Amino acid sequence: MCGCQIPHEKVFKHPLRREGEQHGVTVQSFCFGRYPVTQAQWKAVASFPQINRELNPNPSHFQGANRPVECVSWDDAEEFCLRLLHHTKKQYRLPSEAEWEYACRAGTKTAFHFGETLKTDLANYNGKYGGEGDYRQETTEVGSMKFANRFGLYDMHGNVWEWCQDHWHDSYEGAPTDGSAWINTSHNPKGRILRGGSWYTGLANCRSMRRLYANSGQEHNTYGFRVACSSSWIL
Repeated sequence: MCGCQIPHEKVFKHPLRREGEQHGVTVQSFCFGRYPVTQAQWKAVASFPQINRELNPNPSHFQGANRPVECVSWDDAEEFCLRLLHHTKKQYRLPSEAEWEYACRAGTKTAFHFGETLKTDLANYNGKYGGEGDYRQETTEVGSMKFANRFGLYDMHGNVWEWCQDHWHDSYEGAPTDGSAWINTSHNPKGRILRGGSWYTGLANCRSMRRLYANSGQEHNTYGFRVACSSSWIL
């Protein structure tokens, strides 16, 4: 799977609820999908042997082999990663929330990796609510905006919300400082985190720091994901 190796960062300032509230996180080098997982990739991996649960090979509302897969839950995305891991013997997984934000920002400190605002020729979001541009009312093919961040990653703002490993917590107080996922089944066992905004959301929800909460079994035509890999292999 096509991807980029994200460099090691000694200390990354991970925001709390606003860009001004931050805490330091050490993020180790990892590989990350250049694009969200496409429907063609999903269909291929859905044909691999089942690990924990069945996968619908064609779950998406907006059809297109090179569009991002959507209408997938966190549980579905986790099963996808497990099947890919067992098939390739490489450590594929969902990213931690800290990894996702570090990859999205790519060294920037602004609201978006493009700068302080967006236009819909840079990202697929609802231009009626902030920024400048149109409302496409559907997903677009991955990478079709043709603008990557400094790490070579596309569609980090808009198109589909992306699942992260972490359980939901109301703040980052007590969160890991090593960039790993914050797993706490006793706190909120089904609540998981999505990042990045979507084709449906307005400008504010596409900001690098914006977080969304959803049940791990919830599906929606704005929910997708991309995969990370802990090894030095390129995805």
